[in-house]
Amino acid sequence: MAVKKPDVTALLKALQKLYPKHIIPLHHKNAWELLCAVILSAQCTDERVNQITPALFAAYPSPEALAKADIKDVEKLIHSAGFYHSKALSLIESSKRISEVYGGQVPQNMKDLLTLRGVARKTANVMLGDYFKKPEGIVVDTHIKRLSFRLGLTKQTDPVKVEQDLMKIIPYKYWGWFGIAVILHGRQVCNARKPACSRCSLAGLCPRNGVKISD
Repeated sequence: MAVKKPDVTALLKALQKLYPKHIIPLHHKNAWELLCAVILSAQCTDERVNQITPALFAAYPSPEALAKADIKDVEKLIHSAGFYHSKALSLIESSKRISEVYGGQVPQNMKDLLTLRGVARKTANVMLGDYFKKPEGIVVDTHIKRLSFRLGLTKQTDPVKVEQDLMKIIPYKYWGWFGIAVILHGRQVCNARKPACSRCSLAGLCPRNGVKISD
């Protein structure tokens, strides 16, 4: 029996009912603050990042200020985020490049964003799709990779290939919002170990690929 292809239009409508607003969970006042927050969020919860950033931005209110910071001082401020040495170095070096090369402004294209330390394609997609509203791709984190597979949107496990598959089937106007919506659904309903299939509004559209435990 052939595997039923996912109804992407119906899936997007269902997600829009659940998550109609494009809300970035990381607190920020400008593009640079969001970039720092996303760098800190690697292997760390958004809640923890939001607890850390107020003191960080009070001490270093601009990329120019953070570029001149002592790494030990930054490490103390972000210690609870984990991987604090590499993250502190990324924050300082990326701020330095933003200050010296990009006039203090976070670049607004994929090529230049990827020249910043600590910025890979996922982070660049967050900046382009969620903040600047001109995406060049779709964010793929662990939640999006997991849900895309379960929903039958991809058979791939490599994030780059997952993104390529999603870009083929998700209309461009949804690229920025889609990532946030799927991340929220992954956190709130379709978690990794025990997805709450019985209370999932997407259940009728989901083939549950790879799901072994559900309530």
